Amino acid sequence: MYLVKPGLDKMAKRPTFRTDEIVPKSGVYKVRHQKHRLPHEVSLLRDQQFPRCAQCQTAVIFELLRAVTDETAAGISSPRICLYELPVLEDDTAKAG
Repeated sequence: MYLVKPGLDKMAKRPTFRTDEIVPKSGVYKVRHQKHRLPHEVSLLRDQQFPRCAQCQTAVIFELLRAVTDETAAGISSPRICLYELPVLEDDTAKAG
């Protein structure tokens, strides 16, 4: 029997980001809210600010899941659509109560 060291990618913790920080890379981010909503994903563009939540405000954590390496090849071009606030969905208010 041999012990095998796990790959570094599996053990490496992904960096997390908070509301109002600058998005370092365009891509799909996992969004975790304080208590009222299950984690979900959102697409964000580089050099914008991470959005706040309409309900829990800045109690949101973002984690990069998939980066876009070439925005032009991915079809991302001007004008950019900015996401300033994560909306509260009807299901969110039912879970919070």
